[in-house]
Amino acid sequence: MKRIFSGVKPTGHLTLGNYLGAVRRWADVDQHRADALFCIVDLHALTVDHDPGRVRRLSRQAATLLLASGLDPRLCTVFVQSHVDEHTRLSYLLECVATDGEMRRMIQYKEKAARERERGGSVRLSLLTYPVLMAADILAYGTDEVPVGDDQTQHVELTRDLAVRFNQRYGHTFAVPRATHPEVAARVMNLQDPTSKMGKSDDAGPGVVYLLDEPDVMRKKIMRAVTDSGQDVVHDREERPGVSNLLEILAACEGTDPQTLSGSYQSYGALKKDTAEAVVELLRPLRERHRELCADPSYVEGVLRDGAARAREMARPRVDSAYRAIGLLAAG
Repeated sequence: MKRIFSGVKPTGHLTLGNYLGAVRRWADVDQHRADALFCIVDLHALTVDHDPGRVRRLSRQAATLLLASGLDPRLCTVFVQSHVDEHTRLSYLLECVATDGEMRRMIQYKEKAARERERGGSVRLSLLTYPVLMAADILAYGTDEVPVGDDQTQHVELTRDLAVRFNQRYGHTFAVPRATHPEVAARVMNLQDPTSKMGKSDDAGPGVVYLLDEPDVMRKKIMRAVTDSGQDVVHDREERPGVSNLLEILAACEGTDPQTLSGSYQSYGALKKDTAEAVVELLRPLRERHRELCADPSYVEGVLRDGAARAREMARPRVDSAYRAIGLLAAG
């Protein structure tokens, strides 16, 4: 079977964008067709200022929501990154293969570093190097495919480059993975700023639908979504980003095509109402299952403990092999 790896960073509450862009496909498709690992990448949350208690709470919440979304520990491996030492062991080796120039060209680093410089500050060194840790997350497991949103493609390309370079210099050690993308709603946009991604690290404003929002809150946010000048309901990302975002959300909920849907509506109001109801109904089973899992925290803890043990067993031989290949003496 192919091996799939993907992860979610506990820097905020999971959103509709996370679910439609990634998590639903993990549950409905990926865990059934491959040997799949899904990771709470908590070490990545330390690259910016953070509250330790909040990181722990969000890590547990993310794990619970992944299970509530339908990830089945009998079919896939769900675990927390920091519970498996092989990630950091391999990360340093890959830092010895990566270059400073590659790191500084990464889009997220460039954007965040520029913002900090404007404020007279400086970003953490880990923000510069975390794409290498992400590569280690992927390469440690012999991953074939990495399901990601469009904004993460650059990181997978870096991972491929590092795998090829390591293999050429030190002997074949790593599989070279490729990024995969869902066909619809790969990038759900902010309802108040449809030119920006709906990010879980955003403030709790009206532009972000969180998976644990109450149904009435979801409806209100969608009904207040920014649309575009004119009245025609047309799917056009460039000229009509607001209405296109709503069409893509509705299409993803209903399993249809946004272009086809656009011909069914005469007004923005009707589109918003149908989108709001579709989102509420889509997320209803997830929210109910989340409540059940919160009432049984020992189950979630057991899934994460068993998942880490399986992940460790998969990763350790490959990381040990990389240590030998690069020239390090084997431990006695």
